[in-house]
Amino acid sequence: MTLNYIWIAFFLIAFVVALIKLIFLGDTEAFKLLVDGIFSSSKSSVIDIALPLVGAMAFWLGILNIGEKAGAINFLSRIVGPFFSRLFPEVPKNHPATGQMLMNFSANLLGLDNAATPLGLKAMGSLQELNPDKDSASNAQIMFLVLHTSGLQLLPVTIIAQRAILNAANPTDVFIPCIIATYVATVVGLLVVAVKQKINLFDRVIITWLGGLTTLITLMVWCFTHYLTKGQISTISTIASNLLLFTVPVLFILGGLIKKINVFDVFIEGAKGGFETSVKIIPYLVAMLVGISVFRNCGALDYMNECLRWVCIQFNWDTRFVDAMPVAYMKPLSGSGSKAMMINTMQTFGVDSFAGRLGCIFNGSADTTFYIVALYFGSVGIKKSRYAIPAGLIADFAGIITAVLVAYLFFG
Repeated sequence: MTLNYIWIAFFLIAFVVALIKLIFLGDTEAFKLLVDGIFSSSKSSVIDIALPLVGAMAFWLGILNIGEKAGAINFLSRIVGPFFSRLFPEVPKNHPATGQMLMNFSANLLGLDNAATPLGLKAMGSLQELNPDKDSASNAQIMFLVLHTSGLQLLPVTIIAQRAILNAANPTDVFIPCIIATYVATVVGLLVVAVKQKINLFDRVIITWLGGLTTLITLMVWCFTHYLTKGQISTISTIASNLLLFTVPVLFILGGLIKKINVFDVFIEGAKGGFETSVKIIPYLVAMLVGISVFRNCGALDYMNECLRWVCIQFNWDTRFVDAMPVAYMKPLSGSGSKAMMINTMQTFGVDSFAGRLGCIFNGSADTTFYIVALYFGSVGIKKSRYAIPAGLIADFAGIITAVLVAYLFFG
């Protein structure tokens, strides 16, 4: 499954649906919505995403360059080296890409999207240097991307904050369900890619690391729920995220001083790549976001939801989860779109309703697969994504199923 066929499908489906609405329903605005979507998404791709990314890219690539020169990235590589060498056998021991990937995963864990993207693009660039076929994604790049798109996040700060803004009785009540759903999505994504790449999942190092991570997440959830109040959870989540985000550049700068390097010059050297990378990804962002926009605006998602509701009624299943499904449909396509759907669901059905809570869990269960594939692979010129998209969508589906199950478990 390549972006080429997916992109074509978006436009063809949008055209057919809009044509049906015009002919059979007399909807004279059907094609206007598609055209408006083309112009608005083209503009937002550059103004709202690519241009703001320039600053973030410049800063974090500069900081990362300091970390590399100071030896911090190499230090991180040695810590996770045994585990990553099993998951990424193509990456040489102590290669900078290992530390860069760890930095990206760490930023994602804390919900720090602005920092995670530049770090991830840097890691993808390093992996591309090792890729023998520059047009086709390597095994290491696919493993990295799928783990990234599964969206493992321990502190869903933005979701909790949005619930608080909408006056939820308990803004943090989706905290544990979000962690469970995103963790299942990550593990499933890892397993799918590992099986495809014939990685030995019974290796002692892999089992030890996965077991340790599972234990750590379980203990954190247990401590948060048994020793902290709901308000304390939200406060600590916010403080921890911002504290760690600011601590990283400070530690890198101190490391640079200890190594006696010219920190400012090294920062400028790394930051220069921020603008170049941001400009390079603009065509890929415009293409994918325009395709997603016309697919969303044609109304296909509404028809999908009604079909699902009809099936549930035929089998006498509870249909409350269907009200939140638009968030799940949108999540693999657009992060801003899924956030908008989440907010709309809470406003329509109630912030503390079953659908309102489930929409939040959907939004925290995975990341935007299509957007990330276009952004990350586009930044290094990869044209053949191989099985990256199917593997990412399988992880997304696992997160969706888990989200529904834990929602019924926690909220009835």
